[in-house]
Amino acid sequence: MLYYLFNYLDREFDLVGAGVFQYISFRAGMAVLLSLLITITFGEKLINMLRNKQVGESIRDLGLEGQMAKKGTPTMGGLIIIAAIVIPTLLFAKLENIYVILLLITTLGLGAIGFLDDYIKVFKKNKEGLAGKFKVVGQVGIGLLVGAVLYFNDDVVVREFNPGPQEQTISVTEAPNYVDSKSTTTTIPFVKNNELDYDAFNPTDNKWITAAIYILVVIFFVTAISNGANITDGIDGLAAGTSAIIGLTLAIFAYISGNAIFSDYLNVMFIPNSGELVIFCTAFVGACVGFLWYNSYPAQVFMGDTGSLSLGGIIAVLALVLRKELLIPVLCGIFVIENLSVIIQVSYFKYTKKKYGEGRRIFRMSPLHHHYQKMEIPEAKIVTRFWIVGILLAIITLATLKLR
Repeated sequence: MLYYLFNYLDREFDLVGAGVFQYISFRAGMAVLLSLLITITFGEKLINMLRNKQVGESIRDLGLEGQMAKKGTPTMGGLIIIAAIVIPTLLFAKLENIYVILLLITTLGLGAIGFLDDYIKVFKKNKEGLAGKFKVVGQVGIGLLVGAVLYFNDDVVVREFNPGPQEQTISVTEAPNYVDSKSTTTTIPFVKNNELDYDAFNPTDNKWITAAIYILVVIFFVTAISNGANITDGIDGLAAGTSAIIGLTLAIFAYISGNAIFSDYLNVMFIPNSGELVIFCTAFVGACVGFLWYNSYPAQVFMGDTGSLSLGGIIAVLALVLRKELLIPVLCGIFVIENLSVIIQVSYFKYTKKKYGEGRRIFRMSPLHHHYQKMEIPEAKIVTRFWIVGILLAIITLATLKLR
């Protein structure tokens, strides 16, 4: 909103300094600053309000050290994360941008699903929360919407440059040396000619089959990563800190993908209007870092499903928009391994119970962070080490810009 206001003031009244709002870097800086201020300033007020309403986390005794001391800690702190993402984005981003609209819908949609889950746990005193099938239906619904928009919307294009031979004289009516085209291409990491078109998996000429393939891929990533973030949110500061690292990496990709010069130099797919996502990404990072002010060990508030489902969904949609979803196993390695540890543990337990009559376990407990807690490693050290791994994975992900 402020973008349009200052753009008007600059155009109509030549207001000194108003033109600075044209720069993505300035608006991104303002977005992260405001996001931090919102979480830090209003975070304590939200915590007090949640305490007054007795919105405390109900803890199941899993035999983990210090676990029961967290009983009654306010949850639903994801509300402040969502506010710290949405408000700066509304103020500083171009709101007609289809990618910004899509991410706002994702944030609020998955936040609503998580809020309903937390509400049932806290106010209905049901520890199971929203039934898993309903949660999955909501995630699939958001994924379906995102996939359909990315496939069918005319503003979602890839720009291909065709410079051609240089002429001695150029007509003023000459067509531009690029073409914006609808495309289902994505980026394959560590490969020289690193573009994959989902249309290649369609054995027919029927475009509806390509649409179905692409939308199913989108649904898979949105569901998997939102669940991965949800599972990772098990100890103080782990999900928020990991998400901040991932968000900063995606902000770099957004800036490069939306800049014709940098994308050409690095041979990265140029996606028109994707640079505007830098504002959303910086607000996202600011919200996560600001939330750590209260969520780092020992946590004064938990984000709950309200926050974790939103964070995972945002990361998935950002990667899909930037056509970097095949980098998710590397960039979101923490979320992926946490998810896999649960799948492996449950599958192996069921297999051994059927085969030997007694269930056996690979990990002392799943998800993986609980395995390390069972090894009596202090919670703060586990989180710090996971963050370090997350930073290393982010560096590897950024290295894919040149390592092919």
